[in-house]
Amino acid sequence: MRVLIIGGSGLLGGELVRRSPAAGHEVVATYLTRPGEVDGIVWRPLDIRRREDVAALLGAFRPEVIINAAARQTDWATAADGAAHVAVAAAAAGTRLVHVSSDAVFSGDRVRYDERCTPDPITSYGAAKAAAETAIKAICPDAVIARTSLIIGDGRSPHEGLVHALATGQREGVLFTDDVRCPVHVADLAAALLELARSEHTGVHHVAGADAISRYELGLLIARRDGLDSSALPCGRRADTGIPGPLDVRLDSAATQRRLRTTLRGARRFLRPGDSPTAPPETGPAKNR
Repeated sequence: MRVLIIGGSGLLGGELVRRSPAAGHEVVATYLTRPGEVDGIVWRPLDIRRREDVAALLGAFRPEVIINAAARQTDWATAADGAAHVAVAAAAAGTRLVHVSSDAVFSGDRVRYDERCTPDPITSYGAAKAAAETAIKAICPDAVIARTSLIIGDGRSPHEGLVHALATGQREGVLFTDDVRCPVHVADLAAALLELARSEHTGVHHVAGADAISRYELGLLIARRDGLDSSALPCGRRADTGIPGPLDVRLDSAATQRRLRTTLRGARRFLRPGDSPTAPPETGPAKNR
């Protein structure tokens, strides 16, 4: 399968790039500022805010599948306009599209969200991701929109970096006890996205971890896994800070899990001390294929 991975130099994109050749896929990966560190991959610069550049790359590579993992939280033009540009090019080329979206499309008012829930974002990033979803549904009705949550990955994620900095006194701040998400391991997420790319499934899928935990509890798990002093982690309530954004957003991934061989592990499992963080995700028999 010829796969174009947009945002291949990021945390999730990098995992997709590493896994794809082993699965027998021919890969082109894009970057905005610098190529990723995976050797043997064709890297191409791409700014998805430029519609003509997206169309030109698809015309040159002619992928069978596009996985859009590009993410810039402060940039509407990337999250919304860029996603629409990718969808337009995919539709024109007849290419399957897997678009990575976010739990930020929800306000947290109802806490638990399945794929049937209507987005109600309360941040600019959430609004951009919701706008992208709307555009993709209209332009590429056969696309997969994969909403995910906080991505964790063997020490390489921003949250893991924050935990290390807080535990060692290199940074001030707190981890919130009332900010709840369903963290997912990057290896599980990448495997699930590649599985969805190969499938005939369409529409919205929730691809998040099995455990709903606070950022503080997540920090404790990371600290214990990495041998840090978990008692040094400061905690507080986001509700007391006035920082805007949803508090408790729990993606219900049960429907997607029934379709996947890939097991979407919970953080309490994939962050257990002694477990190999780079082990391949557990798989089971195909269900509801």
